[in-house]
Amino acid sequence: MSVLDGPKTVAIAPAAATAVKRAKRPARRPWPLVAGSVILGLIVVVLLLTPWIAPADPTQQDLTQRLAGPSAEHWLGTDQLGRDLLSRLMYGGRFSVTIAGITVAICAVLGTLVGILCARVRGAFDELVMRVCDVLLAFPEMIVAMFVVSILGASKTTLILALVVGGWTPFAKLARGVAIEVDARGFIEAARALGCSRQFIVLRHLLPNSLNPLMAHAALRFGHKLITVGALSYLGLGVQPPAADWGSMLAAAQPFLSQAPHLVVYPGLAIFVTALSVTMIGQGINARRGSRS
Repeated sequence: MSVLDGPKTVAIAPAAATAVKRAKRPARRPWPLVAGSVILGLIVVVLLLTPWIAPADPTQQDLTQRLAGPSAEHWLGTDQLGRDLLSRLMYGGRFSVTIAGITVAICAVLGTLVGILCARVRGAFDELVMRVCDVLLAFPEMIVAMFVVSILGASKTTLILALVVGGWTPFAKLARGVAIEVDARGFIEAARALGCSRQFIVLRHLLPNSLNPLMAHAALRFGHKLITVGALSYLGLGVQPPAADWGSMLAAAQPFLSQAPHLVVYPGLAIFVTALSVTMIGQGINARRGSRS
């Protein structure tokens, strides 16, 4: 018996040592998470410093410089009213990114709380809330937002409310599903057996274990919200002149596309890069979560 045990021990020992070494290695962060975080960080820093680093007043007009190309005075050129395009991009980004960020935060908190409550209560309440979610999800979020803004009027508060009305439902669905899946695990049963309260189980176990998928979904939804904000402003339902945001800049530049294509390129590129960076962060969170499981 001892003769047979010897080779097994020798064969198993290297594999065990390799497994221990791998477990001790720090997990590599997925490159989309790193790249997206760097790009988004740079964008956020620029937008935060806009009042101090913007080269000009975004509303100051100079008709003698209308539709001018890039120059030393105006790095990205000017628009149809001679306003500095770079300054308007920076100030417009503050509006677009802020509205998208506030909306996603409200939707994430509201939807997560409702989803976890449904998973814990179940029964008629859960069924009613899920049917409401199904009804709201049946309509495109853009249509719901346009309907709300057209009734209440265009303003920052109305725009946030319009995006929240249909935006919390995906978070509620996801949070409910994750909470039900986590609730079936053994450590939840152990916590119940030890007499832990519902509040303790939710705060100590359900929320922490639901955080990663919800963060990934929030990152992915941010890009969608940013594009929706731009689309509403493009249709005249967002920020009102003379203030700027990326969507309204695209709308104003459309008649001058052949004369000054840079008026369309820069706002469109700003929306694309910002949405892409946050989407990469969401994909990186998903990849990291998958590598750990």
